[in-house]
Amino acid sequence: MHMADALISPIVGGTMWVATAGVAAYSIKKIQTEMDEKKVPLMGVMGAFIFASQMINFSIPGTGSSGHIGGGLILAILLGPYAGFLTMASVLTIQALFFADGGLLALGSNVFNMGFFTCFIAYPLIYKTFMKKGYSTRRILIASLFTAIIGLQLGAFGVVLETLFSGKTELPFGTFLLLMQPIHLAIGAVEGLVTAAVVTYIWNSRPEIIEKAASGEALGNVAIRKVIGGLVIVAMITGAGLSWFASSDPDGLEWAMINTAGTAELEAPEGLHQTLLNLQSKIAFLPDYSFKASGNEPEPGVGEGGDAWPAISGGTSAAGLVGGGMTLLLAAFMGFGISMLKKRKNKVSI
Repeated sequence: MHMADALISPIVGGTMWVATAGVAAYSIKKIQTEMDEKKVPLMGVMGAFIFASQMINFSIPGTGSSGHIGGGLILAILLGPYAGFLTMASVLTIQALFFADGGLLALGSNVFNMGFFTCFIAYPLIYKTFMKKGYSTRRILIASLFTAIIGLQLGAFGVVLETLFSGKTELPFGTFLLLMQPIHLAIGAVEGLVTAAVVTYIWNSRPEIIEKAASGEALGNVAIRKVIGGLVIVAMITGAGLSWFASSDPDGLEWAMINTAGTAELEAPEGLHQTLLNLQSKIAFLPDYSFKASGNEPEPGVGEGGDAWPAISGGTSAAGLVGGGMTLLLAAFMGFGISMLKKRKNKVSI
């Protein structure tokens, strides 16, 4: 659900930027009570893990479409909703700026659709309700499935509404809605399974992480070195190698657009859209998670026989490692800044 700028109008894009900035400011204020030195690296590592995980598109059988996990639910469960939302914002910002994945005008919409609905609606109202009776492997699985599906349905509906309010006549509301919701139902089910696997692993390793995230407490003396080390290794393997096996089928949003408007990309209007597109093309040094191709250079993974699979590419590996590292640093820097702000306020109050 990485929306391009061409899908929304400047008014809708600006409104969503303001809404997302407001949620981010509120999250920064609230997270100060649960922020400590141990949560900073955990935010960074989880950001890198989600960045790498989003590079792997899995095919949806019988549809010709693919999907990837959003990751907002995983972040909310392990970090709490406020740190989870800020970490998701870090992931999507790095993707938009340096990998041209999602537009700059649409960045506010993308963060809201993939972060707000999961962290502040699906997680507290659905996941935590399921888990009131305690944790078990079976309960984690059921809660993850239901919550991921509903969270993704809300995000997909947000995309449809934003295109409607932007006056995109190429994407009629009824048709676009009837395509977006079912395909993201399937993607949500897969995300629920992935979420259950990750949460079960953390629960078996360090259940205190999940318990303290749910109650809004600082990690304190909880030992998290092994968990962080394991997530770093998984993120590196995923970004550098497993990303080669990503499906080349259009993702859920692209698939719905193709079947609605006959194209996966709408033409960006002149003015602000083109200005931001030009700016993004200058900043993004690994567009589409690969090296920039010269004019005579063939597209990576394409040969005489068509698309190659797995798409073994040094550019993809570099994108996974560099992007994961940049996301780790940005999320950790954000956490460190909030931690310093908390300490300064404590000194002033004393």
